[in-house]
Amino acid sequence: MKRRYFGTDGIRGQSNIFPMTPDLAMRVGIAVGTIFRNGAHRHRVVIGKDTRLSGYMLENAMVAGFTAAGLDVFLLGPIPTPGVAMLTRSLRADIGVMISASHNAFRDNGIKLFGPDGYKLSDDIEQKIEDLLEQDMSGQLAKPEDIGRAKRVDGDIYRYIEQAKRTLPRDVTLKGLRIAIDCANGAAYKVAPSALWELGAEVVTIGTEPNGVNINLECGSTHPAALQKKVHEVRADIGIALDGDADRVLIVDEEGAVIDGDQLMAVIADSWAADGMLKGGGIAATVMSNLGLERYLQARRLKLHRTKVGDRYVVEQMRQDGLNVGGEQSGHIVLSDFGTTGDGLVAALQILAVVKRQGKTVSEICRRFEPVPQVLKNVRVSAGKPLEDAAVQQAIAEAEAQLAKNGRLLIRPSGTEPLIRVMAEGDDRGQVERIVDELVNVIGGVRNAA
Repeated sequence: MKRRYFGTDGIRGQSNIFPMTPDLAMRVGIAVGTIFRNGAHRHRVVIGKDTRLSGYMLENAMVAGFTAAGLDVFLLGPIPTPGVAMLTRSLRADIGVMISASHNAFRDNGIKLFGPDGYKLSDDIEQKIEDLLEQDMSGQLAKPEDIGRAKRVDGDIYRYIEQAKRTLPRDVTLKGLRIAIDCANGAAYKVAPSALWELGAEVVTIGTEPNGVNINLECGSTHPAALQKKVHEVRADIGIALDGDADRVLIVDEEGAVIDGDQLMAVIADSWAADGMLKGGGIAATVMSNLGLERYLQARRLKLHRTKVGDRYVVEQMRQDGLNVGGEQSGHIVLSDFGTTGDGLVAALQILAVVKRQGKTVSEICRRFEPVPQVLKNVRVSAGKPLEDAAVQQAIAEAEAQLAKNGRLLIRPSGTEPLIRVMAEGDDRGQVERIVDELVNVIGGVRNAA
């Protein structure tokens, strides 16, 4: 069933335009509160947000919805997404909410929902919420004496700082390291620099002056150039780039080179395997992760479990196969020993632990494999199903035969835009580029003919 509100990561859209309106946010609060009411005890919800201007509007609307449904609300203020997941469990809340559009520009916003176990909601529960949103919910409102209360608990962000610090091995200190960190003018602008400083590092910050409209603006993990410049400028040992809600991270080494999530997963998997910490004999990563990562793990007798794109699918695979490391090339790194969702700060601390223990530079530590040439192009589609066309299917089959065991082909519709993504990777860059161009032309021709 096609869903009207929920995408691959909650509800997301441009602020003050459907579905990201205060009216819908209030209705989401009522609907979620209705579903998670269970018994006569006082129910509670925790709400965190990033630094977008629209966060105030959506936060207040959701408070109205939840309290109208009879739930008490704890407002955390700006805090990373993993902090909301952690505090949902710690405060024994029935539901957790993060108001954020992650790495998107300030004009967008979103609503991410967590169950009492700190995991994102299942498709079934999201469907129940959608069904309620289409109904008259006036009969679900609390009696006047049962209306919920709301209070702000800004101090609880320090509980997240302490939890993040405890993930660094006890024999490791960050003394002697100069760390440049870019917080994307987002949710981690207070907590991440504080945690690194308290662990002993010399910390240089950028992206820590949010004004409501500068989140992810030419900064953060999607725009690492600012951090690369700062690393050179202050001669930092390492640069850490978070995104707007701090659930993803990229690293910049001392030479200014950007290190993506695939390399970071290789470092953590290697380190944890050596320490006997790695569970399940491998890691989970999406179909977008580089073939070089898969080969690197295979050489170490570790398996790469591939999933659909989206960190929620990575987490599902991890839970299914008993894995404790997973992530995406984009920098979502999920370490289930420490949390239930991607955590940029905690992932960075694991990399720092390896750097300190081995006494090597970040460039030596984090360049674990040579990425296989990978080419990705998009074809815009407005109607029809070009992937079902016989000519397209024939071209795909021929491309797969050409790559054989020396590469990989991935063609998929985008989950967020009217695009078909064509990705190929292989040892021969020229061949990969030619295959992608040919497929784009064939798919585009079918689209235009339709």
